[in-house]
Amino acid sequence: MAVPGAREQIEAAVLAWPGVVAQPHRFGGTEFVLGKREVGHIHGDRLLDIAFPKPVRDEVVAAGLAEPHHILPDSGWVSFHIRKEEDVDAAVALLRRSYELAREQQARKYGEVVHSPVQWTP
Repeated sequence: MAVPGAREQIEAAVLAWPGVVAQPHRFGGTEFVLGKREVGHIHGDRLLDIAFPKPVRDEVVAAGLAEPHHILPDSGWVSFHIRKEEDVDAAVALLRRSYELAREQQARKYGEVVHSPVQWTP
């Protein structure tokens, strides 16, 4: 099952974040990239795959917010199925967490200070 228009809604939200670009994903769909790091990618209106460091991935899965990746279950990736309209907001929140982690990683690499406007609570 899919939510018609979910991809467009998610893409619009994610592309509003500083530095994020969208490009075709090598296995289909659209990926969202910050610098050289993929934040996540979406397959149509039904499935979102999101990149996390393994400890964060474990936390997200343990909290029931997403499932282990459908193909690479032991990786840092998670899969999130978009089944109802409310899932769009949850998908954006998960992507935002991945984005914030990517921004922090960039800041450490380049010696910048990042102030996150989002407080994460699982």
